[in-house]
Amino acid sequence: MGKPGQCPDREIGSVVIPEKLQSLLDTLRSIDDQNQRVQMLLDFAGHFQEVPERVAARPFPDTNRVPFCESEAYVWAERQADGTAKFHFAVENPSGVSAKALAYILGRTLSGAPLDQVESVNPDIVSAIFRQNISMGKGMGLMAMVQAVQKLARDLMRETRPS
Repeated sequence: MGKPGQCPDREIGSVVIPEKLQSLLDTLRSIDDQNQRVQMLLDFAGHFQEVPERVAARPFPDTNRVPFCESEAYVWAERQADGTAKFHFAVENPSGVSAKALAYILGRTLSGAPLDQVESVNPDIVSAIFRQNISMGKGMGLMAMVQAVQKLARDLMRETRPS
């Protein structure tokens, strides 16, 4: 693991972080003022858009539910014509601000990225994004959101591989 607030993926030479995610991590890393950082994350949560009904409607299937997430988050991947995916999220807990912020970040930075890069994103980015401002339980749920996106990317890659 790296220093607090650093993205551990940077230290792994063979891992390529999707460009938009790396740019966002660099921006967050450059913000020293805690209040400014929190405001940025709150703004992200405010921009969160729930999964469109054409992708999923309530009641959401348990197969899309993120395990361990206190905010009852769900995630879907919609295959794109270029072989990438668009990721969609639902967060059922109206107070799930951290989950909404992370859903916005993941949807914005991983949608359209190569699936192998999405699959290799280290769930420890949660620490790089939120620093020590979340409880261990909440951190586990947020890391599970990243892992759910990884699994969807992995599943889409398997579907496209020749038999």
